[in-house]
Amino acid sequence: MAELDASTEEWKRALARARALYALAPDDAARPAALAALREALSGASSPRLRSFARLVTPDADARRVLSVLVPLERVDARTRITDADMGLTDTDAPSPAAPPLPLIVVADNLRSAFNVGGLFRTVEFFGLEALWLCGYTATPEHPQTARAALGAEQSVPWRAFADIREAVAELRRQNRRICALETSTRAQPLSDVAFEGPCALLLGSERFGLDPDVVAAADVCISIPAFGRKNSLNVVTALGIAAYHFRRAANCRL
Repeated sequence: MAELDASTEEWKRALARARALYALAPDDAARPAALAALREALSGASSPRLRSFARLVTPDADARRVLSVLVPLERVDARTRITDADMGLTDTDAPSPAAPPLPLIVVADNLRSAFNVGGLFRTVEFFGLEALWLCGYTATPEHPQTARAALGAEQSVPWRAFADIREAVAELRRQNRRICALETSTRAQPLSDVAFEGPCALLLGSERFGLDPDVVAAADVCISIPAFGRKNSLNVVTALGIAAYHFRRAANCRL
């Protein structure tokens, strides 16, 4: 499907209304009117892609559904952000991996930022993990922002896309993998207390909503990274880096 054009008035109007709607509380009296306004802006657009989003803006659309419209619009708005690929930095990549892949598949669900997805590709490649699976509205390597942030890692890291993370979990079960959910749950074990038992998978949730409760419940173990400040969560790429280092180190200690 063709990319959106950020210069058009209909795109700007749709983005503004999607942002305004997303900012409203679920019980805000202005929400029904905001939903109707966004649907009207989308359904009346000349762009086929904009019109395709109108079906998502139903009267009972919750915040997750609104994100399914807002995320692709915001990605267009973010095209001009500067990444380290634009700053002339050079690298000294090794000609081949330093170690065999760790049998750990990273599964990312409904990530809003395509740049974060690119960061996940780099992290998976850096720590020599097995693969990256992308679920829900998470951007894939075809998205230009993902590719720019990945700096080529998307070309060497095996990846798959799933419409729903539950499909990915079912596939992991068929592969007899231990499933770990990285989440700020009250039943989560500290990451440092969890040994690496491969082959396994690590589930990562979205920046705002995290993993759905039923997905966390379906995991074999729920783990968390202890916080020492007031914020209880990390950027998803940072969190994966800490978890990947822990699991790679734990696996090496068993060799």
